[in-house]
Amino acid sequence: MYRTRRRVLPVVSLLLVSLTVLAGCTNAPPPPLVESTSPSPSSEPPSEPPKPKVVVASVDELRGGFNPHVLADQSPVTDALAELMLPSAFVPGKNGERVLNETLLESAEVVEDAEKFTVRYRIRTAAGWSDGAPIAAEDFVYLWEQLRSQPGVINPVGYRLISNVESRQGGKTARVTFDKPYPGWKSLFDHLLPAHLLKDAPGGWVDNLDYGYPASGGPFAIRTFDLDRGEVVLMRNERYWGDPAQSNRIVLRKAARAENITALRSGNVQVGMFSADAATMDALRGLGEDVQLTTMPRPVSSTLLLRPNSPQLGDVRVRRAVLAALDRQELIDTGTGGGPAANLPAHAQVLAPSQPGYVPTEPSGDYTEDPSPKRVEQLLTKAGYQHSGGSWVRNGSPLNLVIAAQFREDSHEAIANSVAEQLNEQDIQTTVVTPKGDELYRTMLTTDPDVQDPPSSAGIDLAVVSRPVSTDPAATLAAQWGCPAVDPDTGRTRRFNMVGFCDQLLQPTIEAATTGEAPFRRASERVEPALWSEAVALPLYQEAQVLAVRREVSGVHDGPGFAGPFSSAGEWVGTPGESYDW
Repeated sequence: MYRTRRRVLPVVSLLLVSLTVLAGCTNAPPPPLVESTSPSPSSEPPSEPPKPKVVVASVDELRGGFNPHVLADQSPVTDALAELMLPSAFVPGKNGERVLNETLLESAEVVEDAEKFTVRYRIRTAAGWSDGAPIAAEDFVYLWEQLRSQPGVINPVGYRLISNVESRQGGKTARVTFDKPYPGWKSLFDHLLPAHLLKDAPGGWVDNLDYGYPASGGPFAIRTFDLDRGEVVLMRNERYWGDPAQSNRIVLRKAARAENITALRSGNVQVGMFSADAATMDALRGLGEDVQLTTMPRPVSSTLLLRPNSPQLGDVRVRRAVLAALDRQELIDTGTGGGPAANLPAHAQVLAPSQPGYVPTEPSGDYTEDPSPKRVEQLLTKAGYQHSGGSWVRNGSPLNLVIAAQFREDSHEAIANSVAEQLNEQDIQTTVVTPKGDELYRTMLTTDPDVQDPPSSAGIDLAVVSRPVSTDPAATLAAQWGCPAVDPDTGRTRRFNMVGFCDQLLQPTIEAATTGEAPFRRASERVEPALWSEAVALPLYQEAQVLAVRREVSGVHDGPGFAGPFSSAGEWVGTPGESYDW
């Protein structure tokens, strides 16, 4: 073999020399000897990487405070961010029923052989926060500890029935034990919070969620948060263990309604959420077929509270006189501006109009739509008041009612001012105050007597509020109308409701509905007439928003139940947009 190679090499060399000489004598190029494997040069510039897919969503307002469990922070943006980043044990199914969130949990079930009513939650091993920490039983513990003890929280009743939350299997199992059976347990542990970042942080429960969430357990995470510019940029959470989001980025931008509509028309905004009045609806319909509109009822009802623990309103006859002085339809028109919420008037004390099982419970007679000056006079006279000098006076003091509405809650402020004007027309003096949400719900309408003196000293007679509803109507009933309970750890009394209402004759019925001993419908048939008779709250309407979506964005739809459109944000497919530093 070695010799063969020595003979061949000279022949090849002679051949190469011959070809070279021939090439020099002719114009024809020599044939290639070996096919090249290197890329041929090209004059085309290299292709640019694809631009990230972006969905820009416009919102009416963007203010600090995004704790989804706090009354003061209720807003459509809070709902949106919570759906995007805070995982829940159960989520609304296609028909609105609660179904297991299989992305977060392997299982959640009642432990049959436990001595007390016990639920075991098995958390998926891969489930974790965007900072790398696992989602664990400590997150269940943290939410339980806060919602059973903090004032001004949403639907705390189920958490107050829990006696213990244990961490097992390295934190990936939470074992929850209740003092009593609780059939509404699937409504608990919504929007878990990252306990490892919050439990020992300065400001704690009250202040740490003013600018979003320190970590995400959903398909998106906060990249930038700029209240001054009115913009929140959400990026795809690369640590998310579930299906990755279809879009790279979602941008929430605040602008005036007219600007948002213009941006929808031009395509600079692809999704809009509006607290729409009649004029806004006309403008949205004018966008034509390029924009699809959907009305989304929110899980809150705008309500006027008449607080019986107020010295001025302690007499039910005075409360009834106040209601007789009001034009209810005018209050609804003022709050809704003739928008979609005007089609959701509330005529029940617990359920909201869009909820399954809702039926009007309001009795005829006392609750008339039009004011009745004659009835006002009769009731105030029976309560010991005399009409003198253009006001109603008792024991030398005029009837002067303080009406509260949350600061910068425009519709509620407008309703409060309208209530004041209508009462003034009946010579009932009024003062309107607009405290910040934390002050109103945590102090003035406190459910915790440790925060300050009992609520009767807070000086609020009436309040225009958003009352939340729950997928567990019995828990809503107890949260809004239950009597004070005793904290088993401290022995101190807690209030369940911001009205200051308690009827010891109704309390056994409310508790029986909460624990499943009595069906909610039967309990409601007894409780609702008593609430209307006591004149402690005037439901006005269920709040609603309008979702506007341009055709070029796919996957955007209103979620089942009260989940809202952002529950499906992982499926949104946006249009290519300008790149941020990723």
